[in-house]
Formats: sequence, structure tokens, C-alpha cells
Amino acid sequence: MSFGSSHNGNDRKKKIAIIGTSTLILVAMVVAVAVGFNRGETDYQATASPSPAGSVSTTSKAVQAICQPTDYKQTCESTLSKAAGNTTDPKELVKVAFDVAVSYIGEAIKKSSTLKELAKDSRTNQALANCDELLNYAIDDLQDSFHRIGPFEMSKLDEYMDDLKIWLSAAVTYEQTCLDGFENTTGEAGERMKSLLKTSQELTSNGLAMVTEISTILSSYNIPMNISRRLLSSGGGFESGPGWVNEGQRRLLAAKGPKIKADVVVAKDGSGKYKSINEALKDVPKKNNKTFVIYIKQGVYAEKVMVDKHMTHVMMIGDGPTKTRITGKDNFIDGTQTFKTATVSIVGNNFIAKDMGFENTAGPTKHQAVALRANSDMSVFYNCHMDGYQDTLYTHAHRQFYRDCTISGTIDFIFGDAAALFQNCKMVVRKPLENQFCIVTAQGRTDKREATGLVLQNCTIAGDPLYLPNKNKNKAYLGRPWKEYSRTIIMNSQIDDIIAPEGWLPWAGTFAINTCFYTEISNRGPGSNKVRRVKWKGIKNVPTTRATQYTASRWALEQLAPKCFEKEARSVGRTDQDDLSTFAQGEVRPGPCRTWLDRLSVDPTRFVD
Repeated sequence: MSFGSSHNGNDRKKKIAIIGTSTLILVAMVVAVAVGFNRGETDYQATASPSPAGSVSTTSKAVQAICQPTDYKQTCESTLSKAAGNTTDPKELVKVAFDVAVSYIGEAIKKSSTLKELAKDSRTNQALANCDELLNYAIDDLQDSFHRIGPFEMSKLDEYMDDLKIWLSAAVTYEQTCLDGFENTTGEAGERMKSLLKTSQELTSNGLAMVTEISTILSSYNIPMNISRRLLSSGGGFESGPGWVNEGQRRLLAAKGPKIKADVVVAKDGSGKYKSINEALKDVPKKNNKTFVIYIKQGVYAEKVMVDKHMTHVMMIGDGPTKTRITGKDNFIDGTQTFKTATVSIVGNNFIAKDMGFENTAGPTKHQAVALRANSDMSVFYNCHMDGYQDTLYTHAHRQFYRDCTISGTIDFIFGDAAALFQNCKMVVRKPLENQFCIVTAQGRTDKREATGLVLQNCTIAGDPLYLPNKNKNKAYLGRPWKEYSRTIIMNSQIDDIIAPEGWLPWAGTFAINTCFYTEISNRGPGSNKVRRVKWKGIKNVPTTRATQYTASRWALEQLAPKCFEKEARSVGRTDQDDLSTFAQGEVRPGPCRTWLDRLSVDPTRFVD
């Protein structure tokens, strides 16, 4: 998982800079593979004017080199070869690779419009409409990341790589969410859409594989990277936070009531500029790069709020999570797709909420009913409440940070595929329906290389008073694997006796129990006893003797980037995969792994896969 890049100033310029960096490294990678570059060689001379046959051969080698680390090599090589012509410039080949991915997604969007004519039920029509929105989000992440080439700063290579992983992971997520929408629909539209997206999904995954390989190359050569990142406060308040929160935003997060100067005030009693939050959002400048503060006075706002992708750097501040509440009741049973049930949807990047309540009042009988959906990159939620039952908080995509928040629900009430860190938060299990279990998390990582996952650090998992008398009948679990590479870390947290001894629940049969990554580290409370936990391959145990000295990022690095440590372990005769975490904690010698540990330990909000 990747947290902590600092995005002050113009986001687009930053993304352009990132492309310059990625292209540079890919050029090096292509040259190394295609030309047989060795560390000991000091000279390299290319043929200035290759023959047509030689040009094709050189292009083919370059394409093969770029595609080498991918899972879908045939798709990679065939699409690139067709689109690349006779170019031998690796920089241009990289641009072609991502242009092809974008074009395939665009083609899927166009063809999906014809599927709408064939749709015979409301849910299918909704799924197709959602795909239009989601696939455009995917295109945004791909285009913004790879469309242009510009200058770069070598000192920030690590940030650039993190950003690329996050944006590509989000594109993977959006494509999958599109397909998920066809569950419980009739007709052939779902299978048709799956077929339309097959190549674009493979190309997006390939892009993620390329970037992951770049990161591996960087680390293996021990390239110096920027480590000037701020630590999170371990105490109360918001004295510090993720790297993307600037000083002005920190002051706003620390300020109280009258000290806050808002751009717009919303008040139910008419004392503000607007009575409606949606009206206030119309004042947000498009593609804004300066914090736009909306102060929402005490009251219950029955609105379906959407902070769209053009509304960036929006900050909502209320009078308290139980005083300023946004409420809704859309739900799956009454005909709304889960993706659209959210009372509040946050898409615009750099969103911040403070002292706010988000609620879906549909109730347990209505099944999926989201209170808050967040896919805003570099978003922060501080002292907020998210209340609902099933699927309360949808941590959909990108980087998200939750501090001093309370999330309540019954089934999968924290779910999605973001890189989401919860610090000092409280997860409250509510009373479900008669024969239901309760599950706190359901992480949705579909690609093994995604930089995503859920981390609960210094949190409390407890039961609502109405649930406690039923805890033995309606058992509660820490999580279940929604997707194949589901990833959840719970550490330094209080786990009450509401959690069943097994700890984790299967999704369906043996699905993902070998490929998920679940771990509990240095937790406390009666529910933290791991003696009777399920014995899946995906459940990882970390020795507690040294665990307390590691921050979330330091530990996550060791576990989420095992290849580095596996290589070092084998170099000294250690080959048992289960012993790698012990080796990583206790016997890491100077080198790339040690450098990673030292770099990551300075910021517990940054996770690197």
C-alpha cells in the first residue's frame, strides 16, 4: 500500500513530472533487457540507421522487454506490436502502451451504449450507467498519469512511484467495480461487458506490473530517495498527518468553531449563505487547487451529496459528528445498485471532512446501504461518524486517512479497495437481522500488485449496547476476503470479546483463503487471543517479541514487499517462506531492504508494496 506523497501546488504538473520519471526508468529497463546491458560494460553504441528488418527486430525486442514483467504478455506484445509501428524509442513505446489501454476502455464505453438498448431490467440499466462513470474514472487515472512527458526530480522518485501504483490500482478497481454491478442482473449484458473489458483489464494490470518492476529495479540499485516526511501524532488532535496535508489544512483541522474562516456557510436555519450542502458545492471553483472550506452548521441534512471529480480540495467542517449529519436511505433492496446507495460520495481529490456525521438509515432489512463512499485521492476524515448497517463505509479507491472516527454497522461495514489507514478509530458492531453474522471488514484487492489494503492502527473494535446480548448468537468477525488478494492489517488495537475465536470468516468456500493477507499484530483485549484463529494460508503470524517497535508502515513494508526479504533470506541459506518476516525483523543486513526499512519508518502513513 502507498500512503504519504505530498501534493502541494498543481496536481497536473506533478503528474506530468511523474511520467518523465517513469519513462526514464523504463528506458533504462528496456535498454538493459533488449541490448544486454551489464554493470561491467562501459560502452554502448546503437546503429544509427537500422535496416527495415533490423528496425522490426529492435522494436520487437523493446516490446518484449517492456512486457516481460507482465502477467498478460501475449496481450501486451500483440497490442503494442500493432500500435507501435517501427518505433524503437522506448519512451514512445511506453506512451503507446497506455494510449492503447485508454483506447480499449473508451471502446468499451462506446459499445456499452448499445447494450443499454438490450437491457430489460432496471438493475442492468443502472449497472451500465455506472460503468460509464467508472470507466471514465479509469481513463482519468491512466491519462493523467501517462499522457504527457515532462521534467522530474530524482529526489522524489519514491513519491512518483507510489503515485503511479495508486492511480493504476484505482483504474484496476474501477474496471472491476463496473463488472461487479452486473451481479443479480438478468440478460447477457454482464457477460458482454466482461468480454468488452477483458483486454483493457489485462492492459491495466500490465501497466501496474511494469511500474512494480520499476520500483524493484530502483530498490535493487539503492537509488537515493526523498525521506523528508512528517510523522503522524500518536496522541490526541491533529498536530500532523499524511504528507499530502499542507500546513494551512493542518491549522484548519486543529482549529475550533469561531476560529475557522469559511468560504461558504450552510445552515438549516437560514443564517448561512445556503440551506443546502449541494447548493454550497456549486460555489467550488472547478479544478480548484486551494482549500475551499464549507462550514456546515448543526442540523440534519437529508441530502444525497456528490463531490464530483472537478471539486478538488474541498473541506467540510461541521459542529460535531452527532450535531452536523448528512443522512439518506437509498439501498439495494429498494432497487439501487450498491455503488449508488451512498448518502455522500466523494470523488474530487484532496477532500477533507472534520466533525461531520454521514448516515444511511435504510436499516438491516434493506441490505447494502452505503453511508459514505470515498474514492478521493489523498482524502482525510477527522473526528467523523459513519453510521449504517451493511456496507456502511465504502473505501472505494485511492489513498484515504481516517483519524478519531467512529464507523458502525453489521455486515462488511468497512469495504472497498482503497489504501486506507484508520488510526485511533472505533469500529462498532450493531445488531443485525435474526440469522446474520457481523463482519467488520471486506477488502477488495483483485490484483496481487495493487498498492491497496486496510490498516487499523490503535483502533477499538466493540459492540453496540443493543448488539451485546446477541453476540453469541450473531457472531462477529474481523473480516472476510471479498476479492482474491484481500488485504487487512489490524495492529496495536483493542479487540473486545465480541469477536468470534476464529477471527476471520470465509467469503464462499475456500475462495481467497490462500491468497488473502490477514494479520493481527500486538493487539489487546479478550477478542485478540489468536489461539483458535482459522488456519488459512492467508493468515500471517508475526512474532510479537519485536513487533511493538515497528510502525504500521515499517511492518507493512516487510510483509507487503516480501521479495526483497526473500532474496536476502535465501542469500544466507534461509528459504522457509514462513520465516521471512522473522528474518526481516531481526536479521536485515545493510542493503536495499535495510534502506527501505529506514526510509519507511519515518512515516507510518506510507505503505509500499
